[in-house]
Amino acid sequence: MDEAVDADAEVVAGREPPSARQPLSRDRIVAAALDFIDSQGLAGLTMRRLGQALGVEAMSLYRYVPGREDLLDAVVEAIIADMQSDEDVLRTPDHGWQDFLQRLAHGVRRVALAHPAAFPLVASRPVEAPWLRPPLRSLEWVEAFLAGLHDEGFDDASAVGAYRAFTSFLLGHLLLEVSALGADVGPLDVLEEDAEPERDDLTEYPLVVRLRAALSEDHSAVEFEEALEELLGRIASMRSAKTP
Repeated sequence: MDEAVDADAEVVAGREPPSARQPLSRDRIVAAALDFIDSQGLAGLTMRRLGQALGVEAMSLYRYVPGREDLLDAVVEAIIADMQSDEDVLRTPDHGWQDFLQRLAHGVRRVALAHPAAFPLVASRPVEAPWLRPPLRSLEWVEAFLAGLHDEGFDDASAVGAYRAFTSFLLGHLLLEVSALGADVGPLDVLEEDAEPERDDLTEYPLVVRLRAALSEDHSAVEFEEALEELLGRIASMRSAKTP
């Protein structure tokens, strides 16, 4: 059984409480939660166990994170921040749209491989608007994606289509990849059906606002058929190129 730290007993004994030895902060708690998930998996994460990992009572954590749900949202923000700090990922297509998307795709994959056990949260946690799609799930990244493709000559329809195809490919491939690395991609963290969080102020994201209706459309069946046709085409090419 895990040994809990009794902060009150520490004070009564004349010692500093554990949190005073290394002050708690929201960033430190979130980093510890991500480390815990990386090493022990998402299913085992509780506020009590996280407190033990930090050497404090679980109640001490609630000063910085209201609860487990808020903590998981913060973990996702930390994962996305890793991609934002990736020097190889560009915010604008400086060398063409293909280079832009290649760099972005590899940046997301590096994040997934760095945190395979936590990456499924990127798919399951609430997005900033219900019509956005993981893993490019933040308004900032979607705006940069759409703006970059517009700069490269894409119209609204083709930019939205590219966003849909790109996110579907990334999410499907990377969830399979982290699953092979031992991540649990089951329904560990499912949204309530009526949960549709949405930002009120979207003035900083004009393209997202303008294309909101298009982004909200459901083309899942068509996208599946198109992706399947492309896959079969690639397999046919492999068959044609087989060694005699």
